[in-house]
Amino acid sequence: MGRLSRDCFDAGPAPMRVAEAVALLRARLPILSGIESVSVERADGRVLAEDLIAPIDLPPFDNAAVDGYAVRAGDLAPAGETRLPLGGRVPAGHAPADPGPGFAVRIFTGAPMPPGTDTVAMQEDVRLDGDAVILPAGLAPGSNRRRAGEDVARASRAIPAGTRLGPRHLALAAALGLPALRLRVPLKVALFSTGDELTPPGHALPPAGIHDANRPMLAALLRRLGAEPVDLGILRDAPGPLRQRLAAAAAAHDLILTSGGVSVGEEDHVRAAVEASGGLTFWRLAIKPGRPVALGQVAGTPFAGLPGNPAAAYVTALAVLRPLVLHLSGAHDAAPTLTVRSGFDREKRPGRREYLRVCLRAGADGVPEAVPAPGGALSGLAASDGLVELAEDLSAVRVGDALPYRLHGDWGM
Repeated sequence: MGRLSRDCFDAGPAPMRVAEAVALLRARLPILSGIESVSVERADGRVLAEDLIAPIDLPPFDNAAVDGYAVRAGDLAPAGETRLPLGGRVPAGHAPADPGPGFAVRIFTGAPMPPGTDTVAMQEDVRLDGDAVILPAGLAPGSNRRRAGEDVARASRAIPAGTRLGPRHLALAAALGLPALRLRVPLKVALFSTGDELTPPGHALPPAGIHDANRPMLAALLRRLGAEPVDLGILRDAPGPLRQRLAAAAAAHDLILTSGGVSVGEEDHVRAAVEASGGLTFWRLAIKPGRPVALGQVAGTPFAGLPGNPAAAYVTALAVLRPLVLHLSGAHDAAPTLTVRSGFDREKRPGRREYLRVCLRAGADGVPEAVPAPGGALSGLAASDGLVELAEDLSAVRVGDALPYRLHGDWGM
């Protein structure tokens, strides 16, 4: 496991834009995940550690793209129809014989092209005449034939390293005959919530207590990002035990993640514990909702501290934690950013990026548009379909404006 320097996150006192923060993370941090060999059947959701190089052509041989009749283009009449005797039959999965010139071979989709043949006439376009077939005029050489390596050429890169594998990738790997893949070991993340006010869900609330919403949310996010969250519970506001638990977590995990407890209040003991055992930097992100994100290291293990407010924790998690986890895991960020039409007006203070909870609905012309999600901070987040991003330099949004948008699922959240 890599060890970090005390000042690796130092970025100066000025507020940073989200894109600048992400670029700094990627520039200064190493990939922490190891590499292991995993069977294709168990590789879903894992990160490819090395470029997948095709060991064979795909398809491995020239084959028919349709059911029909394989012929040599040189045997076709230059004008009008062509009549050729039948010289064999090739189902898929069977090796063909050489029919020689001047013959047509009955062939089925996926079957290897007989030696010497290069063109397939679709069965719907021909007529049978006893032991012969009449082929249509104008059949272009190479019609309805799939070349060997047309999909993937042998020795080419089939899937790039850093890809989070899904069922479609596993289909390609299996078609190339690969029983196992070289994958990144999932990032092991120590997950804490902090504060005496927190009570786990399912427990009765004491006076002045609230249920812990962040740990379930962040654990789910980490799993969707391919990491392995280790739920270590709640850090209470007791400096000694808190410091001991953080030190133990640093020794056994790749990343420590907390929410709450890293501000400047007298009861924010996480800050002091991290500073005493490593180093801590507050990033003043130009973001709303959200507060400064704490980044640092505990005994050389990366540490990230998010706000305690669940809505702010969610936004800072997608803006900073998500790219941090993907980078440390060796994964590329492939989440698409879509564009939707605004269905609302809003004034905005320039200088910070805002994330708004929105629902999609069909406008009067049937084009999808985004409108603010109903409800408060958490209920609105739960009711929303996704988030729109209002760029730092934007000062207002008007109905009809094009806005960057991501579904929650596209964030991995």
